[in-house]
Amino acid sequence: MNIHEYQAKELLKKFGAPVPNGVHGDTSKDLLNKSKLLKTEKYVLKAQIHSGGRGKAGGIKITNSLEELKQAADQMLGKTLVTNQSGPKGKKVKKLYVEESSRIDKEFYLSCLVDRAKSKIAFISCLEGGMDIEEIANKNPEKIITTRIDVEKEISDLDCEKVIDVFKLEYDAKDQAIELIKSMYRLFIEKDASLIEINPLVLTKENNILCLDAKINFDDNAIFRHPDIYELRDLNEEDPTEIEANKKELSYIKLDGNIGCMVNGAGLAMATMDIIKLFGGSPANFLDVGGGASKDKVVAAFKMILSDKNVKAILINIFGGIMRCDVLALGVVEAAKEMKIDTPLVVRLAGTNYEKGKKILDDSKLKIISASDLSEAAKKVVEITK
Repeated sequence: MNIHEYQAKELLKKFGAPVPNGVHGDTSKDLLNKSKLLKTEKYVLKAQIHSGGRGKAGGIKITNSLEELKQAADQMLGKTLVTNQSGPKGKKVKKLYVEESSRIDKEFYLSCLVDRAKSKIAFISCLEGGMDIEEIANKNPEKIITTRIDVEKEISDLDCEKVIDVFKLEYDAKDQAIELIKSMYRLFIEKDASLIEINPLVLTKENNILCLDAKINFDDNAIFRHPDIYELRDLNEEDPTEIEANKKELSYIKLDGNIGCMVNGAGLAMATMDIIKLFGGSPANFLDVGGGASKDKVVAAFKMILSDKNVKAILINIFGGIMRCDVLALGVVEAAKEMKIDTPLVVRLAGTNYEKGKKILDDSKLKIISASDLSEAAKKVVEITK
């Protein structure tokens, strides 16, 4: 689950991290009234959308007065920002954030995330902030320092010094950075975060450390333990179909292709999308119906796939383990008849009661093309769409 920048900064502040004073609002009038409380010569206006690259897309403005701030806020609210992370449709700005300006001396990059391969928390630090970390990683990987922390231990001052060593800080600024690392670590652990990113982290001309931007993601599987975090969810920033899928206990993510995918198991779903790409096709979605897919789930899955007007064919790839292939096949046939689906279906079944499942599909008189293995299924569905 993602949250907005202003929400991330409020959380960081609660855990003792240094952030600029700021206010947020849904209207320019509300924002202006709150901004009068800020003590600053310049006001930094930021669009609040779940996407990086806002600055390059015109989502960050520095204004010199409250009058300029109101004018910029009126222009930004309702505007659609297309960034390098938003996709071609972009995201509509419905919330704004204003904070006090800072006198910046240096900019750094700092983040922490789960290192699944090492089963540790990894802090990533870089002397260059305010830039795409992926770009730096490609061009100058030696500038990025990774420090891994054992989750079963408290983070030590020595660990913190390793993280910030690349920044070459001294005196009070170094002490502040160490406390920031500890704050991030506590927040990460206590709230089951999956990513905390500060980009840029700045050293001001007053020799103070400040989190000038903040992004926090949370582990969806642990969100039930944190109702306070779940309340921060902004449904306006999420795809409506993905929201509905969550209600139906289906894992669905919309993509840009034209081949709908219905699979049981996340790993198998990833492999299915990969092999579609291998044969020259383009998946329209990731969809995991789970190991015990019922008829109702199959119907819901069909509805989600077909809500995408780009879908020209559907590939159903089921491995029968807990779920028997004949039961799944009955669900597919009943759902297809109930919904009167005329979109071509390519179905590959394997596992428990595979033969019975295949016979049910072959006898259904529906526009179903059966395949014996995944490669054959991918080839057939790609041929149909071309």
